[in-house]
Amino acid sequence: VNLIFRNNKEHSWKRRRQGRPRREPLFVVLSLFCCDDDKVTKQSIVSIIIMPVYNFKSMKPVPTAPELVDIVLMRTQRRTPTVVHPGYKIQRIRSFYMRKIKFTQQTISERLGQILQDFPRLNDIHPFYADLCNTLYDKDHYKLALGQINTARSLVDSVARDMIRMVKYGDSLYRCKCLKRAALGRMCTILKRQKSSLAYLEEVRKHLSRLPALDPNTRTLLMCGLPNVGKSSFMNKITRGNVDVQPYAFTTKSLFVGHCDYKYLRWQVIDTPGILDHSLEERNTIEMQAIIALAHLTCSVLYFVDISEQCGYTIEQQCSLFRSIKPLFANKQLVIVVNKVDQQPWDTLETGKKDMVQALADDSNCSLMTMSNVSEHGVSEVKIAACDKLLATRVDARISGNKIDGIMNRLQVVTPSPRDAVKREPYIPESVQRARTEGEGSLPKPQRSRLGYAPTTKDGGANNDDDVVMSANGSKKTARDLMWEHGGPGVWAPDYRAQYDLENDDWKFDAIPEMIDGKNIADFVDPDILQKLEVLEQEEDQIVAELETARMEEEPESDLDEEEEAAVNAIRSRKKITKERKLSTKTQNRPMVPLAIRGKGDTLEAGAIKKKMDDLGVDTSKMLERGRERERKERGRKRERSLTRQHEERRRRSSRDEDGDAAMDDSTPPKKTKRERNQERHRELSEARSHSKPRTHPKGMNKDDKDAIKKVAKLEKQGQQAWTGGAGEGDNRKSVHLLKWCNTGKKRNGTHYQR
Repeated sequence: VNLIFRNNKEHSWKRRRQGRPRREPLFVVLSLFCCDDDKVTKQSIVSIIIMPVYNFKSMKPVPTAPELVDIVLMRTQRRTPTVVHPGYKIQRIRSFYMRKIKFTQQTISERLGQILQDFPRLNDIHPFYADLCNTLYDKDHYKLALGQINTARSLVDSVARDMIRMVKYGDSLYRCKCLKRAALGRMCTILKRQKSSLAYLEEVRKHLSRLPALDPNTRTLLMCGLPNVGKSSFMNKITRGNVDVQPYAFTTKSLFVGHCDYKYLRWQVIDTPGILDHSLEERNTIEMQAIIALAHLTCSVLYFVDISEQCGYTIEQQCSLFRSIKPLFANKQLVIVVNKVDQQPWDTLETGKKDMVQALADDSNCSLMTMSNVSEHGVSEVKIAACDKLLATRVDARISGNKIDGIMNRLQVVTPSPRDAVKREPYIPESVQRARTEGEGSLPKPQRSRLGYAPTTKDGGANNDDDVVMSANGSKKTARDLMWEHGGPGVWAPDYRAQYDLENDDWKFDAIPEMIDGKNIADFVDPDILQKLEVLEQEEDQIVAELETARMEEEPESDLDEEEEAAVNAIRSRKKITKERKLSTKTQNRPMVPLAIRGKGDTLEAGAIKKKMDDLGVDTSKMLERGRERERKERGRKRERSLTRQHEERRRRSSRDEDGDAAMDDSTPPKKTKRERNQERHRELSEARSHSKPRTHPKGMNKDDKDAIKKVAKLEKQGQQAWTGGAGEGDNRKSVHLLKWCNTGKKRNGTHYQR
């Protein structure tokens, strides 16, 4: 064991140093036999090589050479940095381009390695698949294509290694960029040279994916013979495979696989193309598939012979083909199937031809069976015979192997021995003996009605549409029999009164009365039911009251102690106060009056107002006089203090009022206090009017200065350029028409939007 795994470990280490993935061993050691010196040697290891069964449908598509180049370059452009400047340090510039070369080399290596891993190695797979690939795709061409892909991967690795070594000594951004372009160009050139190999491997992959999922190691029935002798028809009879059947030769051009069940086991049935009687070198690809299946599969072979000669070949030609491929039947269970006996019965066949076919069976020591696919005569018998032969052979092979000794040691078969010399006859009840005596010697099987039942093969060919008279032997009719006799489902229903459990069986089918003693049965109640109901309601009310009282006495459950609850309450009160203050301050921050209303334009000029009102027929003399008087009052009022000082004084006064009368000067006369209150009221009114219409332009300039107005309008327009064209002032989105990786790099000639 150490020898095996040491060799495997060394093999895996060599593959790892070469950059190739590790491969698991393809063999399993089933048993070991030591020599006399108790040393394990190669000659003392008996192993069975278990070949893997490949799932060819899971193979990934092989891209063409141009597609592979585009995949590699696009992935490199997306997954690596794209911006570099000459002002960077030279080490940063070198690492930038070295990363691109390494990433390209890794991508190519992964893609080509996946192709090599998906395609099967002909030396590692089952010989059946190896020879089938050799027949269908030419083994030399197949290996050459895979070898070229492996060589291309090695060349790409060497190119990347050499160019990275040169980029390490690049002294400028331009030199590093040129080396990067040269490296990627050489790698793409290597890929383009594999155009024919990639195209060939893609065609092979498509064909492999269409091959049937055939297991070479399972129980298999294989049919062979000349074309058009009934192989495909037999397969359609015993399996669910839908193989095309036509009255001309070579309708089946490849192997078809179906499955059937026998003795709770799954059996694989293979339909092979027809084989012609000529030398091996003259056989084409279609015939060679059948030859390969016969040569490499351990199976039960069914050789079909058409004795009606409707296939176009005489019985002599069919016997000649049997003798030519007879070496392929070695170590296989053979059954010669004489087909189409519905056209030419076996008993009425000419003696010479009959002896010729019989001689084949005698010489090969095999079975000879007759069959017809049209009348299905012998179809099941042929299938059962072939399966039994193969099953017996597989059991014998296992018994003759080395494993049987270990299993037989754990089995023990016990045969009971007689305890005395008394002879014990079988016991038959007296009722059965009496029935036999009264009858004809045996109990007749009760005959039941077949009406409403699906017809079966046990009906004896009678007309199933007619009802059968039941025998009067005392057999009890079932509910289903009664249902069909009385009209079928939906018309008749069983009478469940027969199942009532009463004191007297005669009462079962009596009519139930509706009135008794002048009262309705459905409304019959207990005389004391009202009193009982009142007692139950009182009891229920008492229980509800007790529950409510218990809940009121219980304190609400809480996991907090007194200090924590006090802290929680304080936090909640603080949050409530903060929320109220926030709501109260919101009322002071009212929005300002818009500029258009405050006099930005000429809409509120006195002349414009008078003209507008005169057009509407309104007298504006009193309105204008009232406005001028208010303006004179505002212009004559002086501001003695700023708003800041007013707020400070109001805050100081409010704090002084809270301290109480004790903090105030007792000598302050009441007239002075009243005067201060009036002054404060006037200040509040003045402060409220401070947000009224300004007397100057809101921009702080003369409205007649046209140059200044143009300058301000220009500045406002420049400030709006940041969001013009968006959904609003807050829309700062910048639309990118072309991504950088779509619009940079080497491009082809012509108009385009992407590389």
